[in-house]
Amino acid sequence: MKQAAIRLVEKVAHGVGYDKTHITRTVAYREVDAFLDTLPVEEMDALEIAAGWKWRMRDWASYAEMNWPDHDICEDMLDQQFDIAIADNVWEHLLHPYKAADHVLRMLKPGGIFVNITPFLIRRHPIPHDCTRWTELGMRHFLGDVGFDLDSIETGSWGNPAAVKANFYRWARTGWRRRLPNDPDFPVTVWAIARKPE
Repeated sequence: MKQAAIRLVEKVAHGVGYDKTHITRTVAYREVDAFLDTLPVEEMDALEIAAGWKWRMRDWASYAEMNWPDHDICEDMLDQQFDIAIADNVWEHLLHPYKAADHVLRMLKPGGIFVNITPFLIRRHPIPHDCTRWTELGMRHFLGDVGFDLDSIETGSWGNPAAVKANFYRWARTGWRRRLPNDPDFPVTVWAIARKPE
């Protein structure tokens, strides 16, 4: 029922041209969706860490969640391997991000994909902690240091001064904005797509 209500609200908002997505996520979602569109997701076993609404909507072969507090990615692993793992604005909250990334690496099948989306220039949001930020270069090397194939890691970022300011006091929605210019000096969000070596 809850997912049906979410889909209805999304459909109405979309129908009138209003984008409810947080402005910090819009471009990252567009880029990750474009990447996922190139994959046979209907044949893939997916894991989402701290699952939200967005990624479960795809037609995966199977979809599993690792949600805190039942599962702490810094301490726990599932007894299953996956083709893809997605962490959508999670890693900035982790006290032990290297340990958590190692757990993801170990839960991926050879050649498996890790999609990690994190904020950069946004206000502090302790849920329950707010610990770490990465640039594209920092994220790339962080994931490479953990054991992902450094040469195949793709990163991206998006932001601009207006988007940074929009999130000073509240979480701004994309709303009616159609132009989302990027200024590489003001990234509000960073994403990475990393592969486990074969």
